[in-house]
Amino acid sequence: MSLGVCHGATLQCSFGVAPSVLSVIPTSAVFANSMPMATIMDNKPILNIAPFAMCTSPSNPQVAAATAAALGVLTPMPCMPVISVPWSPGSPTVQVANMPALSNNSKCLCNWGGMISIIQPAQTTVMIP
Repeated sequence: MSLGVCHGATLQCSFGVAPSVLSVIPTSAVFANSMPMATIMDNKPILNIAPFAMCTSPSNPQVAAATAAALGVLTPMPCMPVISVPWSPGSPTVQVANMPALSNNSKCLCNWGGMISIIQPAQTTVMIP
């Protein structure tokens, strides 16, 4: 069993320098502790996943250019997540708005190579299988 994830969950990217927050638009009537529950499709940059302050991924073109300009010294640049795949895995049995519910063990990949994980699901009482 894992915890369901809600609006306000704390996220971390493996190439980000600071945590971020998950925003969930309350389009369904599914709430946990008065907060809208998240689905695997709550993966849109800016709308759902806020930037992680600065990005340190050498795959990010901005970081690569700044690092080259600094003669090879890794130079972080402002984070702008680029996400093209849903969170995985979602709950196989619990659905929110006809989508699998997001659990605290789900991960999401940024196109620049970062692994985005949930470090605090914003609630601690609703368990999902």
